[in-house]
Amino acid sequence: MDLTGLTLRVAAARPHVLLAAVPGGAAVRLAAERLLRARDWPRASTPAQADLLFVAGPDLPELRTPLERLWRDMPAPRARVHARTADEVEDALNAGRALLGPPAVRHASAAPPADTGGHREGDHGARERHEGDDQTPGHDGHDGHGDHGGHGGHGGHGGHGGGQTEMPGGLPMAGQGADRDGLTLDQLHLPLGPFLTDWPAGLTVRLVLQGDVVQRVDVDEPARPSDDAAAEAFWVQPWLRAASGEPVPVGEAVRRRAAAHLDSLGRLLAVAGWPAEAVRAWRLRDDLLSGAPRAAVAPRLERFTRRVGRSRTLAWLTRGIGVVMAQKAREAGVGGPAARAGGDVTSRYRQWLADIRRDLPRLEDPAPLDVAVEDSPRGPWSAEHPPSAALIALLPRLLEGAELAAARLVVASLDPDPDELVSRGVVEVARG
Repeated sequence: MDLTGLTLRVAAARPHVLLAAVPGGAAVRLAAERLLRARDWPRASTPAQADLLFVAGPDLPELRTPLERLWRDMPAPRARVHARTADEVEDALNAGRALLGPPAVRHASAAPPADTGGHREGDHGARERHEGDDQTPGHDGHDGHGDHGGHGGHGGHGGHGGGQTEMPGGLPMAGQGADRDGLTLDQLHLPLGPFLTDWPAGLTVRLVLQGDVVQRVDVDEPARPSDDAAAEAFWVQPWLRAASGEPVPVGEAVRRRAAAHLDSLGRLLAVAGWPAEAVRAWRLRDDLLSGAPRAAVAPRLERFTRRVGRSRTLAWLTRGIGVVMAQKAREAGVGGPAARAGGDVTSRYRQWLADIRRDLPRLEDPAPLDVAVEDSPRGPWSAEHPPSAALIALLPRLLEGAELAAARLVVASLDPDPDELVSRGVVEVARG
């Protein structure tokens, strides 16, 4: 029996896809998620589960090393593709499936499609190292990915420990430090990101743990694109266009805002271990983004917000975690839903639900958008001070002293968007 050929045929027929989104790649990620659901291709949550590494977004040199770690951690047979724009997604997925096929299929598909930016690199890299027999199979997804538990895990691991001595499997060895009681306990340096499942694209949060308690938090500066890379902040496009003087209907902006909240809710629900509702959130998100009329989506949105908002289990799981009162949030420069909610993770996801219900009647409002009146998804829009910058700056305050199991829920409940910090318009303002 040709076991190698059988393995290749199984992988090619329905590959497990590890989706690695980089800052500026939200539109690509969304297109990939829609197509993966349409094809019923399973999403991998760790490199060890994946057949196909799909990189979504512009080429960011600072993230090439963690992407290489993901690639090394994937077992053979494997393939890698890169789509820089949403228009390239379908061809990239087709190329990845062809690369996973038996040799005859790969040979027939050797010529890449017309130049789409990412296919040649991804296609070449996957072909060059496709078999991977001389590579060590993945080891549960350390080195920049983490979250071994997939959707159910709150305390995902990721990355090496910033130069610490490492144990087998990629985890850093523990050092020692004094805790608040004066005892000497082991310290573990644990990065989360930049490529976790259901995690802000490219964000790296570095934790120092004693036991399961977070003692210190550092957040890396987001990776920025090279001068010739196109990085777009997808969720705030209506606000960017309106700020530049282009007439934008209010309905388009509130539709994008509601879709952004559904995207964030999907992440939180997935991290909290409710994948079925997460998928419902993402389907509703996609319907809004596709321009579905209010009458077609309103009943489903009402059922979704009611079901999630009334869930006692979800409220119990998230209550008392990551508390920041409204006044403290505003003093830290935070606006939008996080400031209005004032409180814990439960308060913040319920605020998203309330905002969606409030925006429902306005999905088709033709009035012109006033950026000074309508908040962007994460707060009042300013290219000089993107709202996600304040959310990221708030993370250390909320994570220090928290248990590791709560860390991912806290991040998901804020869901900062690194795209806001690296998009073309914002970088131009920063450069003066």
